[in-house]
Amino acid sequence: MQARMDNPAIAVPGAMEALHSLTKAVLKTGISPTTLELVNLRASQINGCSVCLQMHASDLRKAGETDEKIDTVAGWRDVPYFDDAERAALGLAEAVTRLSDQSDAVPDEVYDEAAAHYDEQQLGALILSIAAINVWNRVNVSTRQVAGAWG
Repeated sequence: MQARMDNPAIAVPGAMEALHSLTKAVLKTGISPTTLELVNLRASQINGCSVCLQMHASDLRKAGETDEKIDTVAGWRDVPYFDDAERAALGLAEAVTRLSDQSDAVPDEVYDEAAAHYDEQQLGALILSIAAINVWNRVNVSTRQVAGAWG
């Protein structure tokens, strides 16, 4: 497998720094880095981004998450490994990632559940993080970036 081009975030001057700045801002809100990694993994599963699947699963393992939890992110509704706040974040991640899949893209019940677990700043950070991982997924998938080929 070979990438179609260098990663656009590397090829376009300033793009990588801008994306990393967004991530740094999100982390300053106090939202759990583990929750953000779970969200990143789930969106990447939906979008089929092998680069991000490998990276975020690896980051979760390095952070001490269990294989059972990491291996069942796609089935988070049906396993006991996630707390209510993580479930709310994962539900929001799915809705925001799949905007065109339903007429009410992010239903009130999904948004309200997330808002019940995160303050306004953290909820904003969660939404920005979901948007950012979707950017990464789309960049990597469209240019056929190869998992493990760049860090």
